[in-house]
This record gives sequence, structure tokens and C-alpha cells, in this order.
Amino acid sequence: MNDDLLKLFDADEGAVKDIVAEALKDADDGELYLEHAQAEALTFDDGRLKAGTFNTDQGFGLRAVAGEAVGYAHAGDLSLSALKRAADAVGAVTRGYSGSYADAPQGTNKRLYSAENPIGEPSFEAKAQLLQEIDAFLRAEDPRVRQVTASIAASWQIVDIIRRDGHRVRDIRPMTRLNISVVAGEGDRQESGSFGTGGRKGFGDFILTENWQLGAREALRQALVNLSAIEAPAGTMDVVLGSGWPGVMLHEAVGHGLEGDFNRKKTSAFAGLMGEMVAAKGVTVVDDGTIESRRGSLTVDDEGTPSGYNVLIEDGRLVGYMQDRQNARLMGMKPTGNGRRQSYAHRPMPRMTNTYMLSGDKTPEEIIASVKKGIYAVSFGGGQVDITSGKFVFGCTEAYMIEDGKIGAPVKGAMLIGNGPDSMRRISMIGNDSKLDPGIGMCGKAGQSVPVGVGQPHLRMDQVTVGGTRT
Repeated sequence: MNDDLLKLFDADEGAVKDIVAEALKDADDGELYLEHAQAEALTFDDGRLKAGTFNTDQGFGLRAVAGEAVGYAHAGDLSLSALKRAADAVGAVTRGYSGSYADAPQGTNKRLYSAENPIGEPSFEAKAQLLQEIDAFLRAEDPRVRQVTASIAASWQIVDIIRRDGHRVRDIRPMTRLNISVVAGEGDRQESGSFGTGGRKGFGDFILTENWQLGAREALRQALVNLSAIEAPAGTMDVVLGSGWPGVMLHEAVGHGLEGDFNRKKTSAFAGLMGEMVAAKGVTVVDDGTIESRRGSLTVDDEGTPSGYNVLIEDGRLVGYMQDRQNARLMGMKPTGNGRRQSYAHRPMPRMTNTYMLSGDKTPEEIIASVKKGIYAVSFGGGQVDITSGKFVFGCTEAYMIEDGKIGAPVKGAMLIGNGPDSMRRISMIGNDSKLDPGIGMCGKAGQSVPVGVGQPHLRMDQVTVGGTRT
């Protein structure tokens, strides 16, 4: 596959650039976004290979920005005629408008991941064999295992971004992921556990026996813990959040509220609070797209801006938003490398990359020992958030009672209920063990999904509303 996507057009490079230049001549910003993507996925379920898919997609998206207006057209046909039709369509927002076209983003020589395509190695047959081995391993580990589902997936994406002045930025993005879920049962009761890992890298780490066995045992451990769990209590109590994946609550309850478009439109619970205390002292939250090989990392975003290390909340004070180019310009700020889109069929918007809280000075043991009675939430499943009000609800997939400073019985059905800004002020202890999730995050916004990373250290939050099934 030639990584110069312009060569896939039925015209020379000059003709394509001429159409782009004409379409954007009166715009404030905009670009031609070209994409070629490949994806493969295998799923082994209930003792057999249930699904195996491979697909290829390619196309372009042409965007013209005029003030707050955006004209966007896309096609899966890389032809000059399709591009001309797209240029006519996006030109509707610039007719009668005379913009000052923005300068191109600054370039970067840093690469955060390999350009190698991970789909071909190992082979389809070897991946299917790996999934079968995971299934057999787990069934042999414990007679209570009733069902195993294991999946492996890879993708490879080439993007080429061309601006009105001919400035070009190209990025080649690999992605891999392994997921294992287990259902264990005793009598009429059965519970599940899961494990996942991934990143912008090849399958080398995943296919090592000691690595996938650790993951498989972790999924089984979680299922067996849940099998012995008692009903969660309901009420207001202190809550300890584990490190790593529980940062998904931070991502949803706080991260989305710090994206530039919600704040420009004043629909975020954080709108108008720049420079003010929005969290407890000691709380520092960053969005960092520059971590090598991480799932949410990007050498450049989908507008061609290099990703960055962006501090959002510093020692409890709101100091920054995540910005794409349009919202940054309209708010008088700088783009932060957070302009992202799901594919060529979608226009970019401010999105998170790897969003996490930095470490504090307490050990996890100190934090747990400080709680007289509460909940220790180790892992989360799904949740819902209202960006405008900041209200959220999150379900725990692994949680325990804390009684007299000690971890007690596992509980099931625990729900954390609160308000994002308010919950940040309820943080009273911050652990020294901040880490990112193992590489499983997906983020949805306005109908688009993109891969992300989340993370945090252990945290104590005082007097949180917990929904449960007993009082």
C-alpha cells in the first residue's frame, strides 16, 4: 500500500491542490483530509471461532471554516469529480465571506509509534490458535468457568492532511487490542469478569504466554470475586477509587466538560471558570497525547497539529481547555492538538487523548486505612454524564466494603452518583500511584468514537452518594 494517498486520485497532485485552494480561498481555515484504513477482528466465543472480519475503507473529507460556520463534504470515491462536487458543497459557507486563512500548524519530527501494519503478523491462523488457547486455559483453571469470550483486533490507518497553501501532514497509525471476558457460576448464580489491553503497537507483547495468561487470570479473578459478592449498600459514604481504569469517571465527569466547544458555547459546567478553583487543592489533571505507543496518543491530530501535554486543572485551579483549531481561534486561545475525528466521513472537534490525574503523596494503604466505613471501587463499567449540569452515574464492576480501615466483603450493584465539579472538591486524599488504564478506552461524542486513555492514582472522595440494593 502506497502511503501517498494523493496518488490514489485519478488526477495529478497539482490538480487536487488547485481545487482545495479554490474551495478554501475565502475561508478562515479548513483542509482536505485523506484516509486509508484497514481493520481486522477475530472473536472466539463458547468454544469456537465465532467471527472473523477484515475490511478496508478509504476516502476524503473537505472542510471549509467561516467564523462559527463549517461546510463539510466527504466521499469514498477518490476522484477529481467527487472532489469538485465536495468543493461546491463546502463553498456555501464562504460565499459572501472574506476570511483570513489561518497559518499552518507547526510541524514535528517526533514519532510516537511505528508505521508498521500490525494486521499481517502474526497470521490469521496464529491469532485464531491464540484465542483457542486462551479459552482452553481458562476452562482448565477453574471448573466454575462457564463461558469464555476472547477477541483480538488490529487496525492500520494512513491520514494525509492538505491545506490551502499546499502544506501537507501525514501520519500512519497502528492499533492493536486483546480482550478476555469470563463467566463463572455456582448453582443458579453466575457473574462475569474481564480484562483488556492494547495500544499503538504490534502484537509482540500479547502473544507471549506469560502475558496473556496474566490477563486471563485477571478476568477469572474478577469473575470469582463477583461470584462471592454481597448486595451493595445504598447511602452517602466515603469512597476510595482505585488507580488506572477508574480514571474513566474523571474522563467522563470532568474531561468532557473541559473540551473547548462546550466552553465556547457555555454549555459546560466549567464554562466561565477559567482561573478559579474547580477541584480540591492537590488535584492536577492533564491531557497528554505525547505518550509513546499509548492508545490515545497521536503524533499529530486530525487537523495536523502536533499533540501536546496540556495541563487542564493545576493544584485545583482551572488553567486550560482542550482545543481544536476553530474553537481555539474563536476563544482567542491556541490549538492544543485535540482536533479529532472518527474518520474521513466526520468533521473534527475537540476530543481527549490520554486524560489523567497526577500523583499525590499518600500510599493506597494510607487512604484505605483512613476510611471508617465506605466503598472501595476498583473497576468501573458503563456510566452516563450530562455535560451541562455535570451530573453522572457510574456502575462498579469490582468493589468492596471498607470497614474500620480494612477491605471487607466484595459488593455488587454499587453505583456512584454525583456531579463532576462537586466530586472534584470532595477529593481529600490523593495516592502516589497514578497510572494509565491498560489500553482499552473508547470515547463517544456527537456520534463519533475515538480511542483514548484514562488514568488516575488512588483517591479518597468524601461523602459520595452510592446507589445500591440494600440500606
